Amino acid sequence: METDVNSKHIVVIGGGPGGYPAAFHAADLGMQVTLIDDAPNPGGVCLYRGCIPSKALLHAAAFINEASEIAEWGITVSKPQIDLDKLRARKEAVIAKLTGGLGQLTKQRKITYLQGRARFADPKTLTVTMSDGTTQTLTFDAAIIATGSQPIHLPFAPDSPRVLDSTTALDLADIPASMLLVGGGYIGLELGQVYASLGSRVTVVEMMPALLPGADAALVRVLAAKLKKQFEAIHLKTRVAALDETPEGIAVRFEGKHEGSETFDKILVAVGRRPDAGNVGLENTGVVVDEKGFITVDAQRRTAEPAIYAIGDVAGQPMLAHKATYEGKVAAEAIAGMKTVYDPKAIPGVVFTDPEIAWCGLTEAEAKAAGRDVKVTSFPWAASGRATTLGRSDGVTRLVLDPTDNHRVLGVGMAGPGAGELIAEGTLAIEMGAVADDLAWTIHPHPTLSETVMEAAESAMGHSIHYTR
Repeated sequence: METDVNSKHIVVIGGGPGGYPAAFHAADLGMQVTLIDDAPNPGGVCLYRGCIPSKALLHAAAFINEASEIAEWGITVSKPQIDLDKLRARKEAVIAKLTGGLGQLTKQRKITYLQGRARFADPKTLTVTMSDGTTQTLTFDAAIIATGSQPIHLPFAPDSPRVLDSTTALDLADIPASMLLVGGGYIGLELGQVYASLGSRVTVVEMMPALLPGADAALVRVLAAKLKKQFEAIHLKTRVAALDETPEGIAVRFEGKHEGSETFDKILVAVGRRPDAGNVGLENTGVVVDEKGFITVDAQRRTAEPAIYAIGDVAGQPMLAHKATYEGKVAAEAIAGMKTVYDPKAIPGVVFTDPEIAWCGLTEAEAKAAGRDVKVTSFPWAASGRATTLGRSDGVTRLVLDPTDNHRVLGVGMAGPGAGELIAEGTLAIEMGAVADDLAWTIHPHPTLSETVMEAAESAMGHSIHYTR
């Protein structure tokens, strides 16, 4: 006989944006829940050392940039004076407010929160080493692994405070005169813009032919144009061959399209993240880990061990907080015996640089690689009244459509301020199976940047009001 939901004891390992929503949803469904994490409150890497602190700093960086650009409007603003201690304190206050709020929500849902680290002793038992050094043993009906990921480190990098990763870079120990970003992905570019705005001379090195590998090239070009003005240099098709600490800084030797040596005050290594599936005792279970370190799961996020589930970064790409949240709810419902499946048609991705880049669904490059015939239509923000009033006419909105199915929306991408807020409409369009006419005939408020989605759809029909090819 199926166990009553209210008698089920669910253990969630990891309190990040996958773990705490899974725990909250399981509690809302009536299950007994224990949430385990080594931080004082839920939040995980995202709230403590990732998404939230980086966006707080990006907000400050955006203000600094706007202050310098507003002169074009006839408004003169004196050069901003940066109080690094206050900036750090503000960032920490944001973290404390959000994680503290999650702690309160945990209590309100009567979830047992254990601050410590968990290891599987067997498929139904956990040993938890508490923050005070004591241990607890828990048995459970089902467990959800949500241990996230950690930065990838260069094996030849010296152990030095001058070599930063995405975590230590957020500490803002100081503002180096010069900084090298190793990796042209979203983490490096976001933090690079923060440091550049605060006064560092920033150089980027990327092995691939373009920044943000995998993103729509047309969108990346918009960002790259801005970064070329902000950064000291951008070296593509180039790799770091050696790093050596000297009294003057970190000496870097480059190989590839750009060769030579240069010394930087600090290095930020942002070459990606790897799943954090180690040190939780998986060897004492039937859980399977693939060659890339990800835990193998089915459509309900169940592992090869029937009572154990895995979600978020540890369960496969894309490593995104909102994807983890979605998976957490699916896993909780699956444990509750509900009919549920992880089957999103589109997962939005956002790069919170300035300009922002956001996309969802199929990209033009992916369609070409698959040999799929698509129609790509775009609307330049130079033709947007709202973008012009903002002085931000460099953006673009693009739609990838199916030419054989009434122009069904397959993908949406945009570059420009607020793109991360706008992409949700595109994600919904794909999930609902919308066609271009659905977007074109939806009344969008004027003047707004959201109109660019409507006009991109109109462009597919050949009659965009404010743009002709």
